[in-house]
Amino acid sequence: MERKQKKREPRVLDTVAELFDLPADVVAGLPRLEMVGSRQLYLEHHTGILSYCEERIDVNTGTGVLSIRGEHLSLVAMTAGELRIGGRIGSLEWVR
Repeated sequence: MERKQKKREPRVLDTVAELFDLPADVVAGLPRLEMVGSRQLYLEHHTGILSYCEERIDVNTGTGVLSIRGEHLSLVAMTAGELRIGGRIGSLEWVR
């Protein structure tokens, strides 16, 4: 028995991204991570910090919780939608 494949209709966000020549992830509000070595993490589109200590920082995002583990972690800067974490970053884990 063959399965009929649905035609994928363009989604609204894809259309808007294409219309304004923007990356689809920016339009969708997906989290964006940027790391500088293992010493600094920049995160856009977060929705708040869930836990904070020198060894672990848990940050809520629209797609799940980002758990940052390491040593001497500190919150360098934070705004409503962006944050910067410094210290020795050992690992990042997405928890859904």
